[in-house]
Amino acid sequence: MAAGLKTIIALSFVLAIGFLLVILSSALWKNYLPLLVVATYIIAPLPNWACARASGNDDFMDGAGGGVVDFGRFLTGVLVVGGVAIPALLAHCALIQYPAMAMSIVGGLLIYGTIISFGKFFQEEQEF
Repeated sequence: MAAGLKTIIALSFVLAIGFLLVILSSALWKNYLPLLVVATYIIAPLPNWACARASGNDDFMDGAGGGVVDFGRFLTGVLVVGGVAIPALLAHCALIQYPAMAMSIVGGLLIYGTIISFGKFFQEEQEF
C-alpha cells in the first residue's frame, strides 16, 4: 500500500506543477487565453475512455470493435496536438508572449501526462 501512496503523492506533485505553470503563463502576462490548454488536456483522455467502453470487449465479440478504439485514440491525438497548437497559434498571432506559450505547453503536457499515468498505474486488471 505504501507504493500506491507514494505514486499518488508523486502524481499529485507533478499535476500541481503543471497547473502552476499554466496558471503562471496566464497570470504573469495578464492574458488568460493560455488557460484554454487546461480544458483541452482534461478533455483529451475522455475519447479513449469512452471508446474503450463502447468497444464491448467480451468473450462473444472476439476482437470486434477495434475501429472504435482506434477512433478514440485518433480523437485523443487530435486533442493533445491541439493542446500544443493552441498556445503556438496564440503566440504566432501575438495574442500571448512566447515565454507564456512555452510555460503553457510544458504545463499542459505535465497535466496530460499525469492524467494518463494515473490511469495506467491504477487500472484494474481483469481476471477470467
